This record gives sequence, C-alpha cells and structure tokens, in this order.
Amino acid sequence: MIPKSWFIIKDDTTRTFEVVDTGISENAFSNRVIALQRAGFSVTPVIVPVSNRHASKEHIAFTGYTREAGLYERLHRQQQKLMKEQFGEWEE
Repeated sequence: MIPKSWFIIKDDTTRTFEVVDTGISENAFSNRVIALQRAGFSVTPVIVPVSNRHASKEHIAFTGYTREAGLYERLHRQQQKLMKEQFGEWEE
C-alpha cells in the first residue's frame, strides 16, 4: 500500500530527520510530536504528500540535516524515560 503522505520528524538539536513509516495516522503522528514538544524536545513535524518528486522516501532530504534510522522511536523512548523520572513509578 502506498501512503498518501510521508510523515517526517526532524530533531533540531541533533540536526537529524527520519521518514516515519510505522503505518500510523496523521492525527496520531501529530499528537505524538506535540507531546514531544511539550516535554521540551526541539522537534519539527513535516508532512509531505507523496508525489512524483517524493515517490520514494529515499528521495526526501533537508539541507543541513542527516538521516537517522530509528529517530522517531528513540525520541519516544527518551520522552517515556523523562516522564518516569518526573512522576516516579506508579503505585497501586
């Protein structure tokens, strides 16, 4: 299945980006990026429609940024770790 849009996350701190292909919706992607921004991460979401120019995710590039595989999941893990440190372990 060919996606309608490419979801791209850019980490402005490390100047890296990743084209996310986890099969999530635009709403879920946007919500996760907003959560990262609220947690203090310097990230930027980019949504690019699939077109002849961007038919393959390998053709997507940003000046001054390098591609990092696993960036999206790494940022999510860092956010989870930060939340655990702030709130501690949940007690039952």
